[in-house]
Amino acid sequence: MQLNSVGTPLFYGVFIAIVIVMIAIDMLTLKKEGMHRVSTKEALLWTSVWIAVSLGFAGWLYFELAHNPAVGLDVAVDSVMDFLTGYVLEKSLSVDNIFVFVLIFSYFKIPAEYQHRVLLFGVLGAIALRAIMVALGAVLVSRFEWVLYLFGVFLLYSGIKLMLPEKAEDKGLSDNPLVSWLNQHMRVSEQLNREKFFTIENGQRMATPLLLTLVVIELSDVVFAVDSIPAVFAVTSDPFIVFTSNIFAVLGLRAMYFLLANVVEKFIYLKYGLAVVLTFIGGKMLVAKWWHIPSFASLAVVFSALLIAIIASWLKTRQRPDIR
Repeated sequence: MQLNSVGTPLFYGVFIAIVIVMIAIDMLTLKKEGMHRVSTKEALLWTSVWIAVSLGFAGWLYFELAHNPAVGLDVAVDSVMDFLTGYVLEKSLSVDNIFVFVLIFSYFKIPAEYQHRVLLFGVLGAIALRAIMVALGAVLVSRFEWVLYLFGVFLLYSGIKLMLPEKAEDKGLSDNPLVSWLNQHMRVSEQLNREKFFTIENGQRMATPLLLTLVVIELSDVVFAVDSIPAVFAVTSDPFIVFTSNIFAVLGLRAMYFLLANVVEKFIYLKYGLAVVLTFIGGKMLVAKWWHIPSFASLAVVFSALLIAIIASWLKTRQRPDIR
């Protein structure tokens, strides 16, 4: 299967330059302000900045493609719609990450003022992971067209599974095999050393709980990427659109965490919205050979399902303030 892509060396270069500049600004800001508890105001500001940068990139991409005679207006519109759909889809799936991040930080007792640095390095690792998985996915899709159907079945399964009632189980990390294995194979201090990942105890170099937290967060992202990458490939097979939409969404995850960490549990119906989205995307992938669903229709379905779930959650928790 031949993959058509709007990505050119210039487009990739502009995208990478934007990412590098924004990460540099973020790191310089963090260094200037030092370790601190991220306020809601600061998180809202950075969330708005990342959304604005992502939309600005989409606008620039549309302008470049629409004014390229070899591409044309129709392709420009479809590409930007696919980018926005993938971006919204990845953003919504990232809310699940926030649930897990809250659990991980709570288990390792990481103070709020140190969480920013952990998430910064976590995002850098996630970018590298997503780049590898998108490249691998593109190779598989180009060589084996049936992989798209496998992705579709997997997304349908994930969506249906989300709709089913959760089994009562302990969601803590104390019995997690991964955490147990890391504790057995890493020399981990019981004490934090400010924001450092390593410390010296009794003349021995040891990892701090901060490093263990980072490792667990990075490994958890592998699990999330298994859902998100096929989902965006279901929207478009263009590796450039898949990669850029995914990375822009991941870059804003840290700010979104600090914005939603205290209220994320109130989104009680969000999982049903995500279930509808994953089921729709999986179904779209399976019927694509016989029925093409326009990009704007996909974006409308994804956005509407999430908006309805969020509004329903807000109405329910407003009526019952005891819901956490």
